[in-house]
Amino acid sequence: MTEPRQMFEPREGERMLADDPAALPADGHVVFIGRILSPWTTRESCPKNMRGAREAARPATLLVDAPYREGLRALDRASHLIVRTWLHHAPRNLIVQKPRHAVEAKGVFSLRSPARPNPVGLHVAALVAIDVETGRIDIDAIDVLDGTPIIDIKPYYASTDAFPDAVIAGRDDR
Repeated sequence: MTEPRQMFEPREGERMLADDPAALPADGHVVFIGRILSPWTTRESCPKNMRGAREAARPATLLVDAPYREGLRALDRASHLIVRTWLHHAPRNLIVQKPRHAVEAKGVFSLRSPARPNPVGLHVAALVAIDVETGRIDIDAIDVLDGTPIIDIKPYYASTDAFPDAVIAGRDDR
């Protein structure tokens, strides 16, 4: 069970959806496979992105639930992991957002904000250690709150996952 999301007031220029996606009938069934042990316990202390998390040099741990631990076999071949999380404290009905540092409001799908119809987080972390039997995966850093649910873990392949020439025009809204 996840904790209720915190309520908030939209900023000037922001727009909400007519219906909160969390209140709509489910289209699919997402299973949480574990939780994250993170050093971050408040939104104010949590880094905004993985770069900030690495700069803080605070490691984290993924704890995978018993039924899913066999799925960790051979994951130790990877130096880095893609971790997908369910950002359970994020609002789901904010469709246009205006980041504090941005000049103008932008659509949710053009931002990396956790506030989105399906609050799925994507994190690339260095694998430090893994214990398949206990389901413990130590990683270099994470940019989510302690207790955040894990929905998936994948090996990161630099050969197919990295695009060195990728850009964002007008980078005022990271």
